[in-house]
Amino acid sequence: MKNSRMNPKVDQYLTEGCGRCPLVGTPDCKVNKWPTELRALRTIVLECGLTEEVKWGIPCYTFQKSNVVTISALNEYCALGFFKGALLKDDHHILEKPGENTQAARRIRFTNVQQIIELEPVLKAYINEAMEIEKAGLKVEFKKSPEPIPEELQKKFDEMPDLKTAFESLTPGRQRAYILYFSGAKQSKTREARIEKYIQRILDGKGLHD
Repeated sequence: MKNSRMNPKVDQYLTEGCGRCPLVGTPDCKVNKWPTELRALRTIVLECGLTEEVKWGIPCYTFQKSNVVTISALNEYCALGFFKGALLKDDHHILEKPGENTQAARRIRFTNVQQIIELEPVLKAYINEAMEIEKAGLKVEFKKSPEPIPEELQKKFDEMPDLKTAFESLTPGRQRAYILYFSGAKQSKTREARIEKYIQRILDGKGLHD
């Protein structure tokens, strides 16, 4: 019987992908590398009572309208990502930073479904802890960047937490190069246009000159 909390947009993601690259709907799409694993993660997350949505092209699970976890597919692995993973106790030492400079987000990598099956009770405990963090209204204390982030970029981060995570995963030098380039435009519209132009590049983990 189909879980009433399942979102048809996630069904589409699991068959066609996120749609952010030309491989969408083809056998080469990354979601087709981890179909069993992604479905197993989806079942576990839904059993914890989170609301299933699609944000930034990937399944995103919310609690009281706050983002809690995502499931995603990459070439080398699939992952369960926690927006405020830095606040989790991580007694089992399975969380990792998506990037060297990431402050809030953490993820757990998987390369086969057996790993997910064996970790199911632990994953549910972590998800439940993440929900308790939201109930308590806890927030990650961010270290300030040495270069002030332009207002237009911060607005885009608020709209796309996935972009913020990707940006924080870049090396400090790459982050600074982007910030200086975006800030260099005198008009807000120009700054917005520059940011829009480089969103996909940042999501791909590339610097301004890579």
